[in-house]
Amino acid sequence: MTTQPQNIPSGLRQRSQTEKSLDIGFVWLTRIFAFAIAFTLLWIAFQVFVGAIPAIQKFSLSFLGKSAWNPVNDDYGVLPQIYGTLMSSFIGLLIAVPIGVGTAVVLSENFLPPKVKLVLVFLVELLAAIPSVVYGIWGIFVLVPPLTNFGKWLNASFGFLPIFSSPPTGPNLLVAGFILAIMTLPIITAISRDALISVPPSLRQAAIGLGATRWETILKVLIPAAFSGIVGAVMLALGRAMGETMAVTMLIGNSNNISTSLFAPSNTISSLLANQFAEASGLQVGALMYAALVLFVLTLIVNILAELIVLRVKRL
Repeated sequence: MTTQPQNIPSGLRQRSQTEKSLDIGFVWLTRIFAFAIAFTLLWIAFQVFVGAIPAIQKFSLSFLGKSAWNPVNDDYGVLPQIYGTLMSSFIGLLIAVPIGVGTAVVLSENFLPPKVKLVLVFLVELLAAIPSVVYGIWGIFVLVPPLTNFGKWLNASFGFLPIFSSPPTGPNLLVAGFILAIMTLPIITAISRDALISVPPSLRQAAIGLGATRWETILKVLIPAAFSGIVGAVMLALGRAMGETMAVTMLIGNSNNISTSLFAPSNTISSLLANQFAEASGLQVGALMYAALVLFVLTLIVNILAELIVLRVKRL
């Protein structure tokens, strides 16, 4: 007759050495994958930095404050592209965040029948599967004409405002912002919905038990409880918007000028790289790599800020 060891609860068996070895192997495998990702990131950053060294040596930080991009005279600056990258991303998020969070609320609460909700969730996630070049073509034929007409009315009625000071003539900063809003909606909606669903049901029940209405519960309990996840979704969408290439290249106008008007053509760093890298040579390659390094740093800053905001919210 055998007895259970004293340190093992009744009904549980002692794990074999093979199982322990497999667990240890799995832990080390995940560590290797994690370090491989970090190494890949550092390797990419190093290669971009090495390629940018000629431009860094010649232009230093003045590269960030110049507007010229003249391959004939080897005179380069990336200020208009930084402005276009940030402004188009800001416009996109300004449109996408309220719509995305609102859609996440509708899809996470019992506003709709389950079958309708399932179809809408699928359709929202399907937006992320559409290639960016398709968005660009769709934007040219569908978005540009109505936004051009609407922009002409805004320019005629409110042209005294700097943001409406120039008449729209085709692709411009506003159109690029609209297409970025559509492209970032799936990210914001899906992650915000997951964050709202993850809120413990006890919080909702407690708020309703204390007399809160449905919308008071959503606005004052559920959204604050899921705020860190929503912020993470917004920051992830911002990183996607800043790095988007083909759709923005087709719709932003690709003009190396800074204008306060939303209807003026602009440019982004990713569009600059897509348009010029294939034919670049000499110092121009270094300038493009320098621009890529700037975009890399901007994206890194966005992700660091996202982590800091999420950590700060979790402490509250």
